[in-house]
Amino acid sequence: MAAAHWLNSLGCLSLSLLCLFATTLQVTSVLGETTELSSGASLAEPSPTKLPKCDRTFVSRGGADNGTFHAPELLNPNNHSRQCLYTFLAAPGQRVLVEFRTFDLRGKPPDGAAVGELPSCMHEYMDIYSEVASLEAGELVNSAFGGRYCGPIPPRRRVSLYRAVALAFFTDNTYTPPTLFAGTYRFINASEFEVGTPIPNTMCSFVINASKNKTGLLLSPTYPGIYPKDITCNYQFAGKPGQRIRLEFRDFDLFFGGPHCPFDWVRVYDGPDNTSAVIGTYCGQQRNLVLYSSDERLLVTFYTLPRAANTQNRGFKGIFEFSESFVKLDFISKHDAEHIRGSECDQKILSKKESTGFVYHPNYPFPYIQKVVCRYFIYGMQDSQNLERVRLEFQNFSIPKVDNPKPESASTCHDGYLKVYLRGQEATDSYDKHDAELCGEGAAGPPAFPPPLLSDGPRLVMVFSSGEHQGRGFKAKYTFETEYRVPGTAAPGGECAFTYRSEAKKRGEFNSPRYPSNYPSHTNCTYTLDATPNEQVTVVFDHFKVKADAWNATAGLYSGATCSEDWVEAWWTGRDSSRVPLGRWCGAATPGPLQSPRGALGLLIALHTDYDNVASGFKARYIFEPAKSIFGDCGGNMSGAEWGVITSPRYPLPYEAPGRSSASRVCNWFVTARPGKRLLLNFEHFAVEGHLTERGCPAAVLRLWYESPGPPLELCGEKAPSDRWQYLSSSNSIRLSFIIADKSVGAAGWRAVWTEVSPASDACGAPCAGACLPPAAACSGLQHCAGAPRERPAHCAGGEAAGGAGGAAWWVAACAGGGGAAALAACWRRRRRSGPRARPPPPRPPPRCAARLAAPHDTV
Repeated sequence: MAAAHWLNSLGCLSLSLLCLFATTLQVTSVLGETTELSSGASLAEPSPTKLPKCDRTFVSRGGADNGTFHAPELLNPNNHSRQCLYTFLAAPGQRVLVEFRTFDLRGKPPDGAAVGELPSCMHEYMDIYSEVASLEAGELVNSAFGGRYCGPIPPRRRVSLYRAVALAFFTDNTYTPPTLFAGTYRFINASEFEVGTPIPNTMCSFVINASKNKTGLLLSPTYPGIYPKDITCNYQFAGKPGQRIRLEFRDFDLFFGGPHCPFDWVRVYDGPDNTSAVIGTYCGQQRNLVLYSSDERLLVTFYTLPRAANTQNRGFKGIFEFSESFVKLDFISKHDAEHIRGSECDQKILSKKESTGFVYHPNYPFPYIQKVVCRYFIYGMQDSQNLERVRLEFQNFSIPKVDNPKPESASTCHDGYLKVYLRGQEATDSYDKHDAELCGEGAAGPPAFPPPLLSDGPRLVMVFSSGEHQGRGFKAKYTFETEYRVPGTAAPGGECAFTYRSEAKKRGEFNSPRYPSNYPSHTNCTYTLDATPNEQVTVVFDHFKVKADAWNATAGLYSGATCSEDWVEAWWTGRDSSRVPLGRWCGAATPGPLQSPRGALGLLIALHTDYDNVASGFKARYIFEPAKSIFGDCGGNMSGAEWGVITSPRYPLPYEAPGRSSASRVCNWFVTARPGKRLLLNFEHFAVEGHLTERGCPAAVLRLWYESPGPPLELCGEKAPSDRWQYLSSSNSIRLSFIIADKSVGAAGWRAVWTEVSPASDACGAPCAGACLPPAAACSGLQHCAGAPRERPAHCAGGEAAGGAGGAAWWVAACAGGGGAAALAACWRRRRRSGPRARPPPPRPPPRCAARLAAPHDTV
């Protein structure tokens, strides 16, 4: 019903307008007064009642005239449909501007009052036509419909696209007061919309030639009224050779359909036609939009979508200027930079991977031009594989420094300046937060002025403002350096190599390149930690994840066979440039804490990555501490016996973390057998926090050197009672090093039995793991061989086995603490004076840890 009612009303309106424009206008009064129209046509029923007459016409007499209009006063006791037509007709060379001051019609249109939502304006409304091309009969029916309005919100101002505007008011109310709506009209000069020479057969396209208009206005077709739909306007700017064009939009208001402007837009081309490079496409509301052409030609295209949406945007107003005084761009193009289209002299410089070059002031090598602002965007590489920073070094610098005209100003440069941004502030338009503001006369130093500058990240931006005074300008060298984001003293050549010296800093952190982001592929980095002669350095890893797609996991053994893609490797370094390997790690198996031995130079850690895939890498911390004895905080030197026992500190009680002031607690044991003999080590109990294959040993680790050459075996986790942890040395000595980091929470600890053995032979009375145990070992009460029973044979009932360490060996580890060999000898003397002691009770089994270690194979 609502749609039928609207169609009927529109048909009646069309018939009325046909009759209106078919008659002769009877202008009987001065401009601004109502003129009545005579018409002998009768309208078919049903039609809006036309008596008494309420149509009004306002005609220009050729001057810059204006006036007011308001609603008719209508009495309509029978609620007939009433329709009144207001026509505004400009003289040739003029247009009409209509603006509502008050508006209070019945109805409440939806937001936007879009066409297609007409049922909300049924009993009282106003239709607007502002694109009437002529007054010929039937033209209004063919004109674009400008929208239907009701409610308390007045329509926005309208400017006729040609010479006429028509307002059709409809009501069926019993009474219409004159205050229902009111507004003003004005006849304006149409020449201001002709911004150049019209292009034939177009509605709003022009050629703007510098020889005719060096400066002028650029307006959308009906500015400041609502712009028409379904139009395309082209503004072609043609200057003289050597000129550039400046275009500044003072007002810009287009329908915003999204960031890519899919509906209505203004597009600016840096050249003569739409095949030229695009400076930008703009819609919505724009502020401070100023554009420059690269040469003497520019094309501006204004496009609106042929849609039914009732937009309320006014278009744009701008000013243009042709000039030879704008900055010449050869100072950019000649020096390996790229002009940023649309700017007067902005430029960007992109890295070609560790490349270098120069930047100059405008008009180089001559003095710069006053009142010019140029921006320099110098961007290094930043992607999954590359990360760079920018180094800037000045070779010439002269920007006059003038006296401060405003004493309260905090700025040091009160006229021309060069501001430098090192932290990417341009990404958020934070140009007020510069890192350096430079002016004055350059000096070679020392210290040099301006000093070299280094970006914090891949971007460095400069803003040069020449000010009122002229100067010689500047020349600066930029260098793109690979940025690893690793703290420490970087290698001077730019390679991924960092040094940490005790003299510079006692503790700190280091990490893989770009941590916590993924490290780059095909990279080799080294981290050198050098201690003084009376110090040791400890390294603890807090995060570790290195790619290991083809990880050949072997519990506790980290070598080239285990990690063949990406890995972290470590060595002890000697002061004679020697190196002792500690291991190679990959995957999620975090290296255990590392500590350089007494007398060593320090540690060397290396990261190697291949060409495929990456991971987050590692983060570690270091601390330089006074050197301890060769045994560390506990441990000892064992020789001259056939067997013995070594335990973790406090065993069978859980071991503890180091004191609050220490980075680690270290215990080193050195076990030596007689020449020609070998050593067999069997772990009876083992529970150290960590898991060899799942997360490594980040908090505590036991390293075992039993094969030579080669890195040590790294042990943590928990040994199940049925597991066999037994290792046979390749020589007559072994070394054990137990390191507990400061982040340790403690665990049950471990107990191991070492035994001096002989190579296996046919005459072997007690074979074990490919070796022969000493004959007296069976009577020691110790489990020398994994899986062997603990019961002593019957012939051992008389007492301890003679010649071995026997029951006395269990306390050797605790007795030989940090005092070294002298303390060990003193312990043995006390042992002799005190006489034989009763055998201690066997240790209780340690509590089970949450993670269980996969049992390694016997090593022979």
